[in-house]
Amino acid sequence: MAGPNYAGNIIVILANLPDFLRIPVLKKRMVEFFSMSDAEKMEIINNALEAGPTIPFPNFAKLFKTWLEILTTLPEEQRNGLFSGYINEVSKSPQKLIEFNLDGILEIFLTLKNEEKEILVQSIKKIVSELDVEDKRKLMLIIPDNAKTHLNF
Repeated sequence: MAGPNYAGNIIVILANLPDFLRIPVLKKRMVEFFSMSDAEKMEIINNALEAGPTIPFPNFAKLFKTWLEILTTLPEEQRNGLFSGYINEVSKSPQKLIEFNLDGILEIFLTLKNEEKEILVQSIKKIVSELDVEDKRKLMLIIPDNAKTHLNF
């Protein structure tokens, strides 16, 4: 991953698009994710984790909320696959999440409709429950207590 961060650049561009463009473009990119090789998926995830904290938070918030809303419309298998990639990467390298505004991310999550929140909570809980003990422990150390409350951890 020493080359240019194309995925990160795409993320920054998406964050700056107006809603009417951001939603369909992001959904298309998310669906394309599932046709990629495992190596490509990991590169996208790592690039997204690297680019996220560099985006001004108001833009990141719009992009992240759109991403969450689209996730709730995906089939459970795809949603869990995408979340699993991020959760597994963060559990292996927790420092990747440290630079994010986790309280702000929780606030974005809380603006979702109740049914959307429930869909996401169920996916996250399922994935976290399948982590090995050490990865789960590392993940729980970096998740703020108020987020744990809302996720029922």
